[in-house]
Amino acid sequence: MTHHVILGAGPAGVIAAETIRKHAPADTITVIGDEKEAPYSRMAIPYLLIGNIDERGTHLRKGATHFADLRVNLVQARALKVDAAGKSVTLDNGQSLAFDTLLIATGSRPVNPPVPGIDSPGVHHCWTLDDARAIMARATQGARVLQLGAGFIGCIIMEALAARGVQLSVVEMGDRMVPRMMGPTAGGMIRDWCEAKGVKVYTGARVESITPAGAAGLLGKIASAVGLGGDKSADAMSVRLSTGQTLEADLVISAAGVKPAIGFLEKSGITCLQGVLTDEHMQTNVPGVYAAGDCAEAFDKVSGQTIVSAIQPNAAEQARVAALNMVGQKAELKGVTQINVLDTLGLISASFGNWQGVPGGEHVELTDKAAGRHLSLQFKNDVLVGCNSVGWTEHVGVMRGLVEGQVKLGAWKETLKADPTRLMDAYLASAQGQGQWSGAADGRRR
Repeated sequence: MTHHVILGAGPAGVIAAETIRKHAPADTITVIGDEKEAPYSRMAIPYLLIGNIDERGTHLRKGATHFADLRVNLVQARALKVDAAGKSVTLDNGQSLAFDTLLIATGSRPVNPPVPGIDSPGVHHCWTLDDARAIMARATQGARVLQLGAGFIGCIIMEALAARGVQLSVVEMGDRMVPRMMGPTAGGMIRDWCEAKGVKVYTGARVESITPAGAAGLLGKIASAVGLGGDKSADAMSVRLSTGQTLEADLVISAAGVKPAIGFLEKSGITCLQGVLTDEHMQTNVPGVYAAGDCAEAFDKVSGQTIVSAIQPNAAEQARVAALNMVGQKAELKGVTQINVLDTLGLISASFGNWQGVPGGEHVELTDKAAGRHLSLQFKNDVLVGCNSVGWTEHVGVMRGLVEGQVKLGAWKETLKADPTRLMDAYLASAQGQGQWSGAADGRRR
C-alpha cells in the first residue's frame, strides 16, 4: 500500500491530503504539523485579532472528525531530517517514517532581525495562534504598540491592531511602506494615509535595541533621580530607533518578513535555492518528492524565473498539482505570478507581476494624490508585465487578467499610455480577440 507523507498542516498540506484521498481511496496518508492546534489558516489570524471570528473560525476544516473521516493521520511533530535516497523522514518525537511519496509543504518562518532585546517578553511575531493569544492579552484599548516592519504582512497586522484601539507606531527600514510591493509614489501614499488615520509611521528607520520592561523602568527611575528626566513606567519597553528617538511600548510586534522553512533539508539531496526547487509537476530533483506552498520555488511565466510566491491561491494550486502527480496522474502547474492585493486601514492597493518594470520596457503613471489614486503600468513590447495601483479598485481584476494572461495589447498599448484608466476597454478588446475572454463585451463596457 502506498504511503504518502505530507510535511506541513497548513492550506497546502490539507488540500494535498484531500486531493490524494479523492483519487487514491486505499492509500495511506500522514500529515505532519508542528503545532498543537488543529490545521488552521494564518491568514485568518488578523480576523481573530479584530474579533470577527473565534479560534475555531481559523480552522481550515470546521468538522471535528474531518480528517479522521478521510482516514488522514495527523501527527504533531517537527521534521528534523529527510533522507531522500532512503525515503524516510526523522521527526523530533523520535519517530522515523518511511514514505513512497513525500510532499514538503512546511511554509515559512518569521525572520528575527538582529536587534538586541528582540527576544524580550512583550515582543511577539504575529504568525501562530499562540502569538495571537499573547498579542490579544497586551493589545488592549489604548495600549502602546510598536510594529517592526511595514511590508505586506505588517500592513495586514496593522489593520487588526488599529481595530483594537491601540496607539500604534510602525517602523520600516525602507523609504516607504510595502517597499517590495509598491514604488515610491504608491508606498508614500499608503504612509500618508496611515498617518492621517492616527498611525505614527517611521520610514527609513531601524529598531536598534529593545530594553525589556523591568529594565526600562529601572533605567527611567535612575535617570529621574539624577535629574536626567525619565521616570518611565516599569511595565513599558524602551525601543531605540536609528533616528535617535526612543519610544515606549507595551507590546512590540516583529513583522520583519518571513523565509521558507527548509533548514531541515540540508544534506537531504533535495535541491533548494530560495525555496525547494520544483518543476512544472511540483516535483523536486528527487523522483517522488514534491513541494508546494510558501516553501516551494516554482516557475513564474511572467518574469521567466523561478520564484517563491507566498500567497494562498498559489499554494492551493501547487498542492493540487503535486497531489495529482503523487498518485500517478499527470498534472502541470500553469505558472505562478506575483499577486498582492492589500487593504491598509481601508485603502486598497494592488501589485501584479514585474511592477518595477523590465529592461527595455516602457511605463506610464497616473497619480491623483488628492483623490488617493495612483496607477502605474509596465510594458514589455505590447504586453502588460506588471502594475501598481492605489485606490483604484475597479481595475484590480482586469490588471491581474492582463498580466497573468500575457495578453497582447496591440494598438491598445498606446491607448493605455495615453490614458491608463482604459484598462477595462483594453482587456475586453484584446483578450476577447485572443480567445481569453468568453463574456459579452458590450454588456460590460463602461
